[in-house]
Amino acid sequence: MNGEIIAVGSELLLGQIANTNAQFLSKQLADIGINVFYHTVAGDNSNRLKSVIKIAEQRSNLIILTGGLGPTKDDLTKETVASHLGKRLVLNEQALASIQSYFQKTNRQLTENSRKQALVIEGSEILPNDYGMAPGMVIKTKECVYMLLPGPPKELEPMFLKYGKAALLNGSKTNGKIISRVLRFFGIGEAALETKIEDLIDEQKNPTIAPLASDGEVVLRLTASHSDNGEATRLLDEAEKKILARVGQFFYGYDSSTLFHVLSDKLKKAKLTIAAAESLTGGLFQQELTAIPGASTIFKGGVVCYATEIKRDILKVKDETIREKGVVSPECAAELAENIRKLMSADVGISFTGVAGPDSQEGKPVGTVFIGVSIAGKTEVKEFQLGGTRDAIRLRTAKHGSFLLLKVLKTYRPDVS
Repeated sequence: MNGEIIAVGSELLLGQIANTNAQFLSKQLADIGINVFYHTVAGDNSNRLKSVIKIAEQRSNLIILTGGLGPTKDDLTKETVASHLGKRLVLNEQALASIQSYFQKTNRQLTENSRKQALVIEGSEILPNDYGMAPGMVIKTKECVYMLLPGPPKELEPMFLKYGKAALLNGSKTNGKIISRVLRFFGIGEAALETKIEDLIDEQKNPTIAPLASDGEVVLRLTASHSDNGEATRLLDEAEKKILARVGQFFYGYDSSTLFHVLSDKLKKAKLTIAAAESLTGGLFQQELTAIPGASTIFKGGVVCYATEIKRDILKVKDETIREKGVVSPECAAELAENIRKLMSADVGISFTGVAGPDSQEGKPVGTVFIGVSIAGKTEVKEFQLGGTRDAIRLRTAKHGSFLLLKVLKTYRPDVS
């Protein structure tokens, strides 16, 4: 069964709301082995909706329409589908009773247009609406299955989970289990990563490999389909092994993990504490780390040393270093990392200094960044030249610090890698 989702509503086309229903339904359909190849959005216009349905019928045998089941004149989904299929709308007594009960409970007068929500397409299977008034429905023909669902997510999601999924599985042959796995990479661009695994992408069949760029990172979504869940997982494991053999040095986590979550987990596992000295990032690294539950077990504290006098007076960067090397230098980064570790009595010290822009500093161009890591009496400093806006440089600096520290931890504590 190949599915297509048609969202109905001019508010979607105008950008007034996001189409979260399609995202929800696609995931749910994948879980029961139904492929979704197309998402379409149509405005509140019967002729345009009919044309969209005709196109969908040529390429899909499951069409799910969301929205347009309400009481107003622009709610025309079921009328349009009924007309297209040559069927009548009939009154559903159960739905009408539910609507009447709702109006009675709220001490409101039942309006004639509200009764419209109790009309359903003749011969359809009714999907009760436990959180609203308009019922959903399923119509099955020889060629296609049509499912109509309400637009509000608070109504659509429980309706599909409780009634819609069962209606599709009842007597339908699905394609087996579809499983996805996301691999997350940092320190390599999308184009460079794709070049290294280009032949794997070209040869892909099952599983498929899809690269995506996100905030200075790259993710690969692997998707496998098989009637046996274990076999689908094996296919993913095999593909992942081939990919990591080529670009494993840039890999840091799976699915919805972030660099900061992975770093937090590694520090906890190693039973290490950390402190941070931040100049250009202005506390961003500390903010991201402390937003993670349980941060108190690893994070000792930090200093936002934006001004030169704070670097000198609080974090004891030597006058000689500031005078001869400048505050945007590897020497300054090293002293900041060492001294914040000692000041906070932490196992690890990390520092960030550089030029976020918009102007150059100390003769160094925008995007020049130095990150220092001090651990077990050893200090490492790495220089980066980053691009993008001021905010992008600051965020990427914090991420580079996390990734650098993850690599240092692999050397310091191989058992937590």
